[in-house]
Amino acid sequence: MSILLRGGRDAGGTRRDVAVDPATGTITATGEDLAAAGDVVDCTGMVILAAPVEPHAHLDKALSGLAAPNPAGDLEGAIAAWHAHWPDLRHDDLVARATTAVETMVLRGTTTIRSHVDVGEALGLRAVRALIEVRDEMRRRGVADIQLVALVASPLSGSGGAEHRRLLDEALDLGVEVVGGVPYRDPDPEACTRLAVDVAGRYGAAVDLHCDETLDPQVADVRRLARMSVERGLGGTVTASHCVSLGVQTEDEQAATAAVLADAGVAVVVLPQTNLYLQGRQHRVAPPRGLTAVRALLDAGVTVAAGADNVRDPFCSMGRMDALETAALLVMTAHLSPAEAWAACTSGARAALGLPPVTVAAGSPAELLAVEGASLADAMAGAGERRIVVHAGRVVARTTVERCLLPDPQSSGRK
Repeated sequence: MSILLRGGRDAGGTRRDVAVDPATGTITATGEDLAAAGDVVDCTGMVILAAPVEPHAHLDKALSGLAAPNPAGDLEGAIAAWHAHWPDLRHDDLVARATTAVETMVLRGTTTIRSHVDVGEALGLRAVRALIEVRDEMRRRGVADIQLVALVASPLSGSGGAEHRRLLDEALDLGVEVVGGVPYRDPDPEACTRLAVDVAGRYGAAVDLHCDETLDPQVADVRRLARMSVERGLGGTVTASHCVSLGVQTEDEQAATAAVLADAGVAVVVLPQTNLYLQGRQHRVAPPRGLTAVRALLDAGVTVAAGADNVRDPFCSMGRMDALETAALLVMTAHLSPAEAWAACTSGARAALGLPPVTVAAGSPAELLAVEGASLADAMAGAGERRIVVHAGRVVARTTVERCLLPDPQSSGRK
């Protein structure tokens, strides 16, 4: 039976109904006062948008902040706290926290998630197996689509990385879709990057590396990733996440690197929530924002996606698992327009993950979020909890809110 989202508005505030066919998972029509041929969903007072995508989560770490505290609050403290917690990780706990995180994201509108998952000699594939179970269960329930990235611990290169290389192969054999890693922390960043792209080529997998997550302007490994991507013909399947050092380089360096990334077809994921939290703590005066060079990347035509990264874990103690929060942070810290910020959470994120585009138009996949507001900017600022979420043409989540101002108890009985 078809579904009609009735009474909503588009991003610009124009009245808009949206008809959806669950059988094909597509939008069949949009316009004013469409005739209802099936279920009618009241979207009065709401904006109907393309559903966001989370391009960079860590579901294995999500909601672990109390169990693995990071008093220092910085990146090194977070890594130490999380690795110390590895021996205590249990399958049921991993599954439970990841499931809670996914369901929360879906309730707030996200219908596709790419999550990195730790792989390491001291951890083995425990987290991988847990997140594969969550991914497959969410797919079975029709709630959300999840891609997994094997985030291999350092080193990956040299004799010290032999076990990590074996574990990476095993993770891909188990069904992980994307090759990950952290070249800038490897003793040999170039060899680490080469190994990652070579493995991806061998498996026909995508690549998503943690790149240059430092305020040291001398670190520029992302250019190496772009060059190797071109050499191996991997354009359109390679993502560089973080790229923080690019944000503190000169404008000329930013423009040059952005041009290289655009030519190579390498997408960049900016992660304002976690990088604002982790970076610049030692700078007591005029602290840097810890973001990549978002405007330079957009100006060069690079695919820019935006995500939340870590949520309530050692790497970031905050986070609502809400793309509207990510977009609002980009407006405030990267000085993007609301439309640009939302594009990074929707069309940019979908492109980075190799997914077909979604628009609120006939023929588009029906991946939709209706959220309280009169326009995109209004919805982004208010981040209301009243939401309706459509995934693959089905309403998969609905949050209602009851508001009332309670009377002053002191006034009871007065005439």
